[in-house]
Amino acid sequence: MAGSTPPPATTSSAEGGDLDPNTRFTPLATSVLTPPMPVEGTDEKVHLTYDILITNATSLPVQLDRLEVSDADSDDPLLAEEGPQLNRSVTRLGASADGTDSTDPLLIGPAETWVAWVDVQLGADADIPKTLELAASGAIIRPEGEPAEFSSAIGTTAVDDRAAPVVGVPVQDGIWYMSEGCCADSTHHRRGLAPINGQALVPQRYAIDFYLLDEEHRTWEGEPSQLSSYFSYQQPIVAAASGTVVRAVDGIPNTTSLPGPPPIPPIEHTVGNHVVVEIEPGIFALYGHMDPGSVRVRVGDDVEQGQELGLIGSSGNSTTPHLHFHLQTEPTFFPSDGMPYVFDEFELLGHITERIWDDNVGLEPTGELPFEGVDASIRHDELPLDRTVVRVSRDEGSR
Repeated sequence: MAGSTPPPATTSSAEGGDLDPNTRFTPLATSVLTPPMPVEGTDEKVHLTYDILITNATSLPVQLDRLEVSDADSDDPLLAEEGPQLNRSVTRLGASADGTDSTDPLLIGPAETWVAWVDVQLGADADIPKTLELAASGAIIRPEGEPAEFSSAIGTTAVDDRAAPVVGVPVQDGIWYMSEGCCADSTHHRRGLAPINGQALVPQRYAIDFYLLDEEHRTWEGEPSQLSSYFSYQQPIVAAASGTVVRAVDGIPNTTSLPGPPPIPPIEHTVGNHVVVEIEPGIFALYGHMDPGSVRVRVGDDVEQGQELGLIGSSGNSTTPHLHFHLQTEPTFFPSDGMPYVFDEFELLGHITERIWDDNVGLEPTGELPFEGVDASIRHDELPLDRTVVRVSRDEGSR
């Protein structure tokens, strides 16, 4: 009605429209890239691994002192990070994703976006939360006066309640080093955020690079500049699960820069010669860096679990021969998003004790990796974590 007086913006007698008492302005805004899906690792813990973009929505620096993840329904605390651990787990978008061991305060500049690389670990028998809540505490750094402290929830995400797909190990019998795997360490796979076509994705979140070892835990013998010196070279790659081939690329040459890293290839050559198999609707298995001329299948072929797909090479963005394997949400490596999986059976032998990047495998003085064994045990339906060493054996007696 013209000339009438509008009602006040808020009234104490409002019905059905009262704000949640926890509603407040927050200096940080968040968005989750992909909801976490539970997966059990070789540490006998269930991992909820996901990535959060955190943006400073103010015009002043924000000091982030602590991040906490809790069960949104029960309020049970699940993860808390501060100090050096926070500096390792939260990195600026576009900068190195390795993190630091710094004890200095973590400062997020005005309008900057950072990434929290979260790995919530639960007991194998624990109840899986339906929703996770993220809370932050810190202070807005004002040019004059005391910092304005804050502590509040800054986002929730639902947990994907699907079970991680069970697949076979995609290599033949032998001792295999699982490099750059999930979940807590800052590996190139785990933190490989790729902005493709305007969308931030992590296609390699659960990827594993497979290297064949001998009984002395060496990756090569002889001259490390020669492909044939690496035990992985031209080893068979087998289908981890039955399905239909949706992509098969061959003809890309092996790297010639051994033992150092190659020049960054064009985006379409990132995983070199490779095969992608749709194993379930919307779930694709990728096998990368195959030897040129070795791809055995074509688009449209139906393959059975255990069928040979090709041979391990070093094509694409690969320093030394290895198999790159992961599950993804699309038939192409870019764009796609990574999803967890577990292997049906393998023997856990131990782990490599030092961080040796894939680029450095050929630079080791003798090819021998520092290995620490455990009481060997047959594992079922688990994801081998980063730097795990396993034995693959398909003998009937191992089952």
